Amino acid sequence: MSRILVLLLLLTLGSFNSVKAQQVKQKDSLMIRSIYDMALLQGKSYEWLEYLSNEIGGRLSGSLEAERAVKYTEAELKALGLDKVWLQPVMVPKWTRGTKEYAYIETAPGISTTTNICALGGSVPTPAIGLKAEVIEVQGLDDLERYGREAIEGKIVFYNRPMQADLINTFEAYGGCVDQRYAGAMEAAKYGAVGIVVRSMNLRQDDYPHTGSMSYGDTPANQRIPACAISTNGADYLSSALKIKPDLKFYFKQNCKTYDDVQSYNVIGEITGSTYPDKYMVVGGHLDSWDLGDGSHDDGAGCVQSMEVLRLFKKLNYQPKHSIRVVLFMNEENGLRGGNKYAEEAKLKNEQHVFALESDAGGFTPRGFSFDMDQANMEQVASWKPLFKPYLIHYFEMGGSGADIGPLKEKGMVLAGLRPDSQRYFDHHHAENDTFDAVNKRELELGGAAMASLIYLFDTYGTKTEMTPVKN
Repeated sequence: MSRILVLLLLLTLGSFNSVKAQQVKQKDSLMIRSIYDMALLQGKSYEWLEYLSNEIGGRLSGSLEAERAVKYTEAELKALGLDKVWLQPVMVPKWTRGTKEYAYIETAPGISTTTNICALGGSVPTPAIGLKAEVIEVQGLDDLERYGREAIEGKIVFYNRPMQADLINTFEAYGGCVDQRYAGAMEAAKYGAVGIVVRSMNLRQDDYPHTGSMSYGDTPANQRIPACAISTNGADYLSSALKIKPDLKFYFKQNCKTYDDVQSYNVIGEITGSTYPDKYMVVGGHLDSWDLGDGSHDDGAGCVQSMEVLRLFKKLNYQPKHSIRVVLFMNEENGLRGGNKYAEEAKLKNEQHVFALESDAGGFTPRGFSFDMDQANMEQVASWKPLFKPYLIHYFEMGGSGADIGPLKEKGMVLAGLRPDSQRYFDHHHAENDTFDAVNKRELELGGAAMASLIYLFDTYGTKTEMTPVKN
């Protein structure tokens, strides 16, 4: 008889637990539905982005536009009624492009074709009269050693390795050739090159040159050579012309200048946690951008989506357990000073960060998230997939997160990155056509809702591993 009672008791408990689990699942489903409804029907992100893009414009670190963006976003976060809003000082590099660059391909004296270029961020200028020299085309940094100083000295090195078109993950394709842009001048100078021109990091054929960061490493100032990017159409024309006329000359003129570092700020807002006020979850993007366009996709979209997360929580009267911070990082594009500064201050204050989410892949249709975390946390995320299925969010994979939150990483912490559809991202990345008109309002709002939903779940259930606070 006792065995039967025990069995009945176990069955009753099992049924009770099943009902309870179903109720919890329904509660989460309703909350996520509320987040999406609020974002799509009463969203604010598109309005914020319109102002950042059209009223302020490109926000290069150290510029007046970046300063205006700091003031604007600080005011908007204060208007949300957050528990705390503050500016975190950070010293950033100041580099200016100067007057518009000019270039042409000369196949014979007096016979030339103009082409579209732009200076790479951080490049030195050409001489005042410009720079003209013969060109040697290479497919990457490894080719320099193969050709050697004899073939390179006195010439302009033309890096023409394209993004690999058969890679579905366009960020993987970008990673496969961006070393030409970043280290190309530093390496070419070692062989006596007088300048470099780099094929734009772009999968599309067009006439937009794409800028981006570069480094001279420890190259002495007097040995640094000017560096520019050429559009994909321009790169193909130059490559074809070189096959016919190997001794053609390339001319370019750019007027960029580097100044002393200046002070700027990370913009931070917080909703203080009700249960774990000393455990922090961060959502953010980078407020700076390049100066050719207005930085709508890179990364105005990520900033306004991150601001929207806290606005949605406030509007829905959701009081998080953990302290949720939005951080708009300064200087991701040419230095990562903002991300490093935030992590440095967090360690000095012995703050315990348990989760961070970054949006820095454009305002396109969200597909899911990539995660930098352990297997236990990945299993928890996988259990949430059914909650995201109605919103066509299906990508939950281990991988990278974001440059600005990377310095925060400590044992047990979960880092995540929003992963929108990436097929059009590099059409606009670092180029003149990264503008507000290229952003779809609904896609932008869907991304903000997906981010808020993930943060809600991590806030509700926590992470599976607790990070040990860093000691001073």
